[in-house]
Amino acid sequence: MLIIPAIDLKDGKCVQLQQGLMDKSTIFSENPAEMARKWVDEGAKRLHLVDLNGAFSGRPVNETAIKSIVTEVGGEIPIQLGGGIRNIDTVESFLNSGVDSVIIGTAAVTNPGFLHEACFAFPGQIIVGLDAKDGDVAINGWEKMTGHNVIELAQKFEDYGVESVIYTDIGRDGMLAGVNVDATVKLSEALKIPVIASGGVSNLNDIKLLCDVANVGIRGVITGTAIYKGTLNFKEANDLAEKLTG
Repeated sequence: MLIIPAIDLKDGKCVQLQQGLMDKSTIFSENPAEMARKWVDEGAKRLHLVDLNGAFSGRPVNETAIKSIVTEVGGEIPIQLGGGIRNIDTVESFLNSGVDSVIIGTAAVTNPGFLHEACFAFPGQIIVGLDAKDGDVAINGWEKMTGHNVIELAQKFEDYGVESVIYTDIGRDGMLAGVNVDATVKLSEALKIPVIASGGVSNLNDIKLLCDVANVGIRGVITGTAIYKGTLNFKEANDLAEKLTG
């Protein structure tokens, strides 16, 4: 199971938000490329980038920071990117620039035809990001609840050909409240494609709990706040996951 460091970008800096609130952000680095290098040197096998400004504005904003990360570590490990990706030209641009996978979130819900087109045009490189609270999918940087059930939407998008699903429990994200293992397992059991857990990782126990159920199709877990605030040592978590799941 992969332990995937998150680099959330706001105004060109590496930050973390609490429950997706832009006015509740903590800056962890002024140099995102330097932070990417740190995680790769500590053994990361994949990076998760989010253009937070893009997620709220509906268009890419942090291209300069993204390019600096791709220049620094692209080619060494896969990079997945989300935030503000709402049209096929943006997908193509990022994939051509060295990003390995593009994450489509809000646009997958509001414009499923676009998601379907992207999956057809770039097979194996489209991940869908589903952010939910109590099973209800949220969009637009978590500002709007949609009323869509997360499992039903995930199954629909699986049929479109998405490579995997990132499932974020937005009630826990950035709060160090523990991963919602039960909801992640339930979603994974309903799909044939891999699920990546996100939201709430706080310590090694969360990693162990996910490793214990990784065989249901949980590919990995994204961690941000915990590794930046130090409640989770990334190298220890990575070593534990390798030991328990290979």
